[in-house]
Amino acid sequence: MFPRLVKARQDFPSPEPVDVEREVRRELSRPEIASTVGKGKRIAIAVGSRGVAEIDRIAKAVVKQVKELGGVPFIVPAMGSHGGATAEGQADVLAHLGITEETVGAPVVSSMEVVQLGTSPSGVPVYFDRQAHGADATIVINRVKPHTAFHGPIESGLMKMLAIGLGKHEGAIAVHALGFQRFDSVIPEIGRCILEKGNVIFGIAVMENAREHVVRIAAIEPERIEEMERELLEEARCLMAKILFPRLDVLVVRELGKNISGDGMDPNVTGRYLSHLRATEPDIQKIVVLDLTEETYGNALGIGMADVTTRNAVNKIDHHAMYVNAITSRLLAGVKIPMTMETEREAIAAALVSCWGTEPGNHKMMLIENTLKLEEVYISEPLLQDARRLPDVEILSEPFAMAFDERGALQLPDWR
Repeated sequence: MFPRLVKARQDFPSPEPVDVEREVRRELSRPEIASTVGKGKRIAIAVGSRGVAEIDRIAKAVVKQVKELGGVPFIVPAMGSHGGATAEGQADVLAHLGITEETVGAPVVSSMEVVQLGTSPSGVPVYFDRQAHGADATIVINRVKPHTAFHGPIESGLMKMLAIGLGKHEGAIAVHALGFQRFDSVIPEIGRCILEKGNVIFGIAVMENAREHVVRIAAIEPERIEEMERELLEEARCLMAKILFPRLDVLVVRELGKNISGDGMDPNVTGRYLSHLRATEPDIQKIVVLDLTEETYGNALGIGMADVTTRNAVNKIDHHAMYVNAITSRLLAGVKIPMTMETEREAIAAALVSCWGTEPGNHKMMLIENTLKLEEVYISEPLLQDARRLPDVEILSEPFAMAFDERGALQLPDWR
C-alpha cells in the first residue's frame, strides 16, 4: 500500500546569512537612526509572535544598542489576539521564543490595553498598545514576507505589525472585521495613520532565505517604511521556499504551528487558502498533518486545511486559544477538525486510499517537516521521473520502504 520513498533536495536562491549582532549594531549606528533614540528616553521595542529566525538574538541586540545610545528599553508584545488574547498569554508566547527580561536584558511589559489614535480615512478606528504609546518612542521589529490570506503591495511586515500587532485584540478585531479582501488597502492606511500620529521612530525589517537564515536586517525611518517594505516584499517573495512539484496526490506535513505560519502551514506553499484567495499550485489531492509544534501551545489554527490528521495532534489542541484566533480573523474554516486517525500510519494510509485517478503504488507523495523546511524532503518513487526533469531537485538516496514503529509512528531519518 505504501510507496517507497527517496530523500531529495529542493534548491532555492539562498543569500548568505548575516551576523545578527553586527548588522543590528551597524544599522542602529547610522546617524539618522541613532539620533532618534535620545538619552534617558523610554523606548518600547515591539516584538511579535511569528517564528522569526533568531528573533531572541535580534531583540537582545536591539536592546543592547538602544542602551548604548542612552535609551531605556522595554519589550512589548505586538501580536494582535495571539496568546489567547491575554497579557499573560502574550508574555508567555515571547518567553517561549526566548524573549524574557533575563535573556534580552529588558523587561517585558505585556498589556492588552490600547489607546485610539484616531480613525483611518476609510473610517476604521486606529488602536495602539497603551504601554508603547506611553513610552517616549517605539521601535517595531518584524519579518517581511508574503501573507497567507491576502496579496498586495504590502503584506506581512512592519505596516501589518503597526495596524494589527500593536493594535492588540481590539485592533485585530477592527481590521479583520472588514475581511481580507480589504487588507491590501486598509493595512497601509492604518499604518500611515500610526506613523503620523504615534511615536514610532523607526522599524527594523528582517528578511530570511529559504533556509530560515537571516539574510538582511534594515532599520528604516518612518517616512520610508511603506516604500521600503514594498521593495523588500518582492525580494522576500523570490527567496521563499516552495514545493517545486506542480502536482501531488498526497502531502504529509509532520508539524503545524503558529510559529511556522500565521495559518499553521503556509498556504503560499500548499496552494490551499482559508481566505478569498483561489487555490494555486501545487495541486494537491490530500494533505495529512501528523502533529503540532511545541511552540504553538495548542493553537492548531490552519488544521482545517488538512484532510486527515492524528489523534495525537487533536489531543494537543487548546481550543480556547485556537477559537479566539479564528473568531478574530473571521476564518472559521481553519479550526475545523479533519478526519482523525489513531496513528500516523493510519492517517497516511487513509489519504492514499482516498485519492482518485491513481493506481495503488503509483501515488505521488511528498513528506515535509513543515512549510518552512522545504529544502530536504522525502518523495515517493513515482515522483522520481518528475524530479529528474526539475533542474532544482536533486535525489539524495536510493528508494527505501516506509517504516513505522510499534505505535504506528512514521520513522524517517532526520525527522525525530
